[in-house]
Amino acid sequence: MAQTKKGMFTTKEICARFEISKATLFRWEKEGRITDVWRDWRNWRLYSEQNVKEIRKAMTARRSAERR
Repeated sequence: MAQTKKGMFTTKEICARFEISKATLFRWEKEGRITDVWRDWRNWRLYSEQNVKEIRKAMTARRSAERR
């Protein structure tokens, strides 16, 4: 996954990496699973390494729920 803007990742990069939709990503942000998402001058989201860790955690929780 290529990093842009000082180690940040775009929404498109995150969605491709984790194979999730933008709607899922934005829902997790709204639910508070992903915190402190940075915005650029266009108000587009940029995700940090910390956000990537939070997304991995959300993915793990999602897989656990699917197994039940």
